[in-house]
Amino acid sequence: MAPDSSAPAPATRVHGTLVEVGGVGVLLLGRSGIGKSECAIELVVRGHRLVADDVVLIGPDADGRPVGRSPELIKHYVELRGIGIVHVPRLFGPEAVADQASLDLVVRLESWGRAEVERTGLEKQTYKLEQFELPCVQLPVAPGRNVATLVDVAARNFRMQTQGESGALDLDVRVTKSLRGDEP
Repeated sequence: MAPDSSAPAPATRVHGTLVEVGGVGVLLLGRSGIGKSECAIELVVRGHRLVADDVVLIGPDADGRPVGRSPELIKHYVELRGIGIVHVPRLFGPEAVADQASLDLVVRLESWGRAEVERTGLEKQTYKLEQFELPCVQLPVAPGRNVATLVDVAARNFRMQTQGESGALDLDVRVTKSLRGDEP
C-alpha cells in the first residue's frame, strides 16, 4: 500500500503557543504561567491569528520547511487563567484563527532578570527544534511590560530583516562612520 501523501508528516509536540503575526509564524515558548496565552489573545485582538495554544504540533511541510498546527481536540481553544477556556473563533470570528502556520520565529518568554538578553539586535540567536534551527528572540517578562507589543515588533523586525533591512545594522554603520568622522 502506498503512503498517503495528504497525511500530515510526523509531528513533534511542543508546549507553547503558535500565532501568525502579519504573515510571520511566531512560536511562543516559556514556562507554564509566563503569559503565552494572554499574549496570543492580545495579538488576536489586534487582528493577528491564533494557530495553537498549549500544544503545538510541528513538522515539515512538503518542501521540508517547519509548520505548526494544533491537535484537533484542542484546536482554537485557549485557557486564560482567571477566565477559563475560551473558543477563539466564537469570540473573535473565524478570521482570528488559522489551521496552520509556518514556523518562522521563536520567541522565548523569560522572567525578568533570569536570562541574558540581546540589547542591540546585532547578535543573532537560534533555537534548535528537531531538524530545524530557527531564529530566536528572548523577551524578558515583567509586570507592566506589554509582551504582545514586543512580539508584534519582533515579528515585524524579523520580516524586515528577511527583506535585507536592519535598524540595528543601519545604526551600527552610522555610528561607525560618525566615529571615523565620515558623517556629521
